Amino acid sequence: MSNPFAQDSGPQPPKVLKAPVEIIANLRLLQQNHDPLTLTFSERNQRFQSYVIEIDRERNLLILDEMIPSDGERYLQNGESFSVEAFHDGVRIAWDCPTGMRTDEYQGERCYIGTIPEQVLYHQRRNAFRAALKQSEQVKIELSGDRLRTPLQGLMLDISASGCKIRMPGDTSKQLQPGQIYEGFCALLPVGKLETAIELRHTRYDDKLDVTFAGLHFANLSGLQQRLIERFVYQLQREARRFESDTFL
Repeated sequence: MSNPFAQDSGPQPPKVLKAPVEIIANLRLLQQNHDPLTLTFSERNQRFQSYVIEIDRERNLLILDEMIPSDGERYLQNGESFSVEAFHDGVRIAWDCPTGMRTDEYQGERCYIGTIPEQVLYHQRRNAFRAALKQSEQVKIELSGDRLRTPLQGLMLDISASGCKIRMPGDTSKQLQPGQIYEGFCALLPVGKLETAIELRHTRYDDKLDVTFAGLHFANLSGLQQRLIERFVYQLQREARRFESDTFL
């Protein structure tokens, strides 16, 4: 049986991009897709979230959105260096800001302005098949843990051997901290009940839909839970292939 979790290309070794055209192209990808950035200051454990809101190639400027939580701004105002990490379609895009950034305003909103990075790390890491769930295959989830006052409920949108994407009603992004481990994740899969800890990778609130999207990474999976996920992903992959075959008959 072929491995349903391996892509033909597999994970690629990391590349260091130095050509301005390549760097700007990847920053624009993050901007256009509203991919969340994770900011980490040197010698500090806390992580902060932001977004690319503008790239000015002519003036060599990169503009980032206000940090969440906002108390990270004082580190930035102190001139502390930090690193940035983002993910787009399984690709890790990361760079360092050794000189920090300055606070300013862009279109009336708080922002941070700095120079476009001279080099960017580009790493295609995903080697797991990611299966999307249909509307008819709704999987209810619940997220809880010591850092949450009350459990959060929602629906699973897709799943792979290493993580999943979920949707929750309302704006729950302020209750969640990217990089944090939450001990209580439960998903009612058709093949069984999945219970595991997760690491929150990113959140995004869509005010038009009034829903919060979150990317989760499964943490400390037991063998039983791993096999449960594999069964479900394989089932979804098989159904997707059957649907594609029927469509092109």
